[in-house]
Amino acid sequence: MSARGPRGEAAADGADLRTALTEAIRYWEPRRVLYNLALAIVTGTVYMANFPHSRREVTADTVQALVVLAVLANVAYCAAYAIDVPAQLSDWRAPWLRVRWVLLAVGLVTAAILTNFFAGGLFGWRISLSP
Repeated sequence: MSARGPRGEAAADGADLRTALTEAIRYWEPRRVLYNLALAIVTGTVYMANFPHSRREVTADTVQALVVLAVLANVAYCAAYAIDVPAQLSDWRAPWLRVRWVLLAVGLVTAAILTNFFAGGLFGWRISLSP
């Protein structure tokens, strides 16, 4: 199965579905560690910023919620494949491979913002911005 261009011709570099999937896995899976580490840092920062109140908020239910949210964050990370693989199968494969780090950056920033929001809700927003 080879990639087809807009007029039905094979893609210039001959990428097929198997090659695109392999390349996507090779690119995205090592970066999943960075993604999870960044979200753990955001969660830890929110926890420490709300300390000692956050210490009282850590219960079995809170830990269970954190595990569920971590799983959902990793499911969301998989959305990158839905963009990456079709882009690799298109005529724009070569330029896409050079700029797909932008998808990682946008996804990471979005996930960090959502993590901040949910961690704040779990650990109780106790940060005062007034002097």
